[in-house]
Amino acid sequence: MAGIRLDNVTHRYPGSDIAAVDALSLTIDDGEFLVLVGPSGCGKSTTLRMLAGLESVEGGAIHIGDTNVTHLPPTKRDVAMVFQSYALYPNMTVEENMEFALRNAGVAKAERKTKVAEAARMLDLEALLDRKPARLSGGQRQRVAMGRAIVRHPKVFCMDEPLSNLDAKLRVSTRSQIASLQRRLGVTTVYVTHDQVEAMTMGDRVAVLNGGKLQQVASPRDLYDDPDNAFVAEFIGSPAMNLITASVEDGRAIIGGLRIRIPRTVQQKLEGNSVVVGIRPEAFDLATEDDSVAMRVVLHEELGSEGFAYGVATNGDGWTSKSGQLVMRLEARTPVRLGEVLRARPNEREVLFFEPSTGMRLRS
Repeated sequence: MAGIRLDNVTHRYPGSDIAAVDALSLTIDDGEFLVLVGPSGCGKSTTLRMLAGLESVEGGAIHIGDTNVTHLPPTKRDVAMVFQSYALYPNMTVEENMEFALRNAGVAKAERKTKVAEAARMLDLEALLDRKPARLSGGQRQRVAMGRAIVRHPKVFCMDEPLSNLDAKLRVSTRSQIASLQRRLGVTTVYVTHDQVEAMTMGDRVAVLNGGKLQQVASPRDLYDDPDNAFVAEFIGSPAMNLITASVEDGRAIIGGLRIRIPRTVQQKLEGNSVVVGIRPEAFDLATEDDSVAMRVVLHEELGSEGFAYGVATNGDGWTSKSGQLVMRLEARTPVRLGEVLRARPNEREVLFFEPSTGMRLRS
């Protein structure tokens, strides 16, 4: 096992003027489970493939442990990949698929059997060793792909959206199995996903990428509570954070009838007369007083234990949000009618502020 260090790593695909990964620097501790997350095309899979040696490095360096692997071939890096597509051999049994890499490496038959049996026990595959992939469910195939990586006892696991082909219920159970298995094995793991719920529930830390650049790396809780910029604030969390552009008057942000006090230290950092206000859906409370924001409900999501109301500005209480709507969390069984006007006020201790021109967080 070993830690990983990426120093200003850059990759540019042939014919492109824009770097797919742009000067990425990131340190991953020995035994850590790090998740790379971001929208499609942000560079997360390219980063993983550079780490595994499947893509070239235009600039910078990659270290695994004390070894500079930047220009080493994949076979010399001791990295095991788990792909979205499973990549199982259809003519081989589960046992044969799991031991394939060991057989190619010249590992003795007895040792292969021992390692496969050990991995099969971990993954609850003992009863399936004689089956071929066509007779397995999607979740079982993914566990076989995991087993094939585990038997190698690599320094690093690289997982590229391994749950994308599973249905929603199976994804939930399988992600918990992967996370608990990684902690039991203690192997440094880099996991790529576009699903921020997966990222938040699986990773020790989460690295958020956008446009090939690292936006922030932190624990899931710190990303949620303390984002560095508006992109991270909006990307992490479901439903997303409300980002509302507000004018600034007399040290307060004006959102319709709502006036939110802006800390003096934040006011001093503002470049103009407006500010982007960030409010999580759960930070809102229903209100009746005038000092609140009004929204006309256009959608109500009833989830049983809670609900979410989505609303647009009323004619007499204009405001502008990035999504064109506000969303607020409601307690279970709160009656809401479509077209109803709700008034809400946030807990000001949970309000965040961002610079409109750069999207950077303005901390007090």
